Amino acid sequence: MSLQEQFGRDVLLTGWGHSRFGKFTEETLESLIVQVATEAIANAGIEPGQIDEIYLGQFNSGMMPLAFPSSLALQVSADLANVSATRVENACASGSAAFQQGTKSLLAGTAKTVLVIGAEKMTHAGAEVVGAGLLGADYDMAGKASTTGFTGLFAEVAKHYGKRYGDGNLGDVLGSIAAKNHRNGVDNPYAQLRKDLGEDFCRRVSDKNPMVADPLRRTDCSPVSDGAAAVVLSTSPTGGATAPVRLAGFGHANDFFPASRRDPVAFNATRVSWQRALTMAGVGLEGLDFAEVHDCFTIAELLMYEAMGLTEPGQGARAIEEGWVYKDGKLPINVSGGLKAKGHPVGATGVSQHVIAAMQLSGTAGGMQLANPRRAAVQNMGGVGIANYVSVLEAV
Repeated sequence: MSLQEQFGRDVLLTGWGHSRFGKFTEETLESLIVQVATEAIANAGIEPGQIDEIYLGQFNSGMMPLAFPSSLALQVSADLANVSATRVENACASGSAAFQQGTKSLLAGTAKTVLVIGAEKMTHAGAEVVGAGLLGADYDMAGKASTTGFTGLFAEVAKHYGKRYGDGNLGDVLGSIAAKNHRNGVDNPYAQLRKDLGEDFCRRVSDKNPMVADPLRRTDCSPVSDGAAAVVLSTSPTGGATAPVRLAGFGHANDFFPASRRDPVAFNATRVSWQRALTMAGVGLEGLDFAEVHDCFTIAELLMYEAMGLTEPGQGARAIEEGWVYKDGKLPINVSGGLKAKGHPVGATGVSQHVIAAMQLSGTAGGMQLANPRRAAVQNMGGVGIANYVSVLEAV
């Protein structure tokens, strides 16, 4: 049973906007939000006054003094005066959390047109502030000093994975994932890192690719970024510039916060979010043409192969070694370059993933475009497998 069959109404992505990701000293959080919101509204073919609600995904966590940005989107037009606007926060999954809140407003019948924005301004804050802010998403490390930050947390995940399944070629596998995503990022005009680094560079520790937290090298880590993305959600087509894209199913699951209550490599709640979204959409992995997943670190993408059911636990390397996840493979993963190459402005990430997927499904992805994709999945995660969101999108 699809979402439309279950709830009796459609949720359509009818317009979208996306900024470049990177370090932008001349941009503010406000200017990024206004840019993508204006673009999304125009792309949907509607007027600002037709927006019923606004949801803004932003983590912040002390990285910006301004901690109350929900009304910034109203700067787009005086016609947005008095529109309800809410900031949504769920760590690195804030963008997808905002997307699902907008979806639920449409399904509840309290809105017909919702503007969802994800945005983050990070690069101005400095490494210590950003590191401490991101660690605010971890139960055990929040407020504590760390020289490796969130990289250290995912490095521990990688070590646990190696101990359980053997780490003989884990470094090479992670290097191959990094190289794949850097190669894909070359074709993404929004990506922060647009250089094909090659497998040899990504697999080796060097002066230009140092070890950040063993076994994760610099190329295993997504960069700190500024950026924003926006999408208009509607219950019916709006006559926009591009064909709408349908939300076929969604899932959300949270895991226990203390690390002591979680299996460090199973990512159980991530697995559940996949199952919920695919079940609602009435499809299996074989029904997907591509997926955008949360590769904040390369070990995270490897674990996504297993959590989504592409491989059995401990067998994720097969997906990269046998070419399944490349552009010409049976399930291309992160054709956009993923967070690894595209960048990871935290609150923007989930919305960006939905926008990139919508571009693919509407045939407007430019150099990233796959050949006639019909259905896709988006997976976004907050913390170390804590807040997990999956959407299944399909061409109309």
